[in-house]
Amino acid sequence: MIQNYEFTCIFLADEEKMKEGLDLVQEAFAKSNVKITKQDDLGVKTLAYEINKQDKGHYVYFELECDTQVIKELSRAFQLSSLVLKFLFINVEHK
Repeated sequence: MIQNYEFTCIFLADEEKMKEGLDLVQEAFAKSNVKITKQDDLGVKTLAYEINKQDKGHYVYFELECDTQVIKELSRAFQLSSLVLKFLFINVEHK
């Protein structure tokens, strides 16, 4: 079942690592037939608390359309990546 999601991802603040992480996320979306309807680069922000010894992160916001089963697969892949500090999927229909 296709649903709308909001996805926010925090990458390493380093520009090269951020681009690698963003490429990883976009490739994962493409392989899983996820349609990106909006993408917004929110820039580098200071984190409220350190994550993996990092005090800054590069935030990127997405609006997506995808099958609900894909979210679990993507979450697993992003958890295993050292380029992604944190991420959050929100189902827009169930806000």
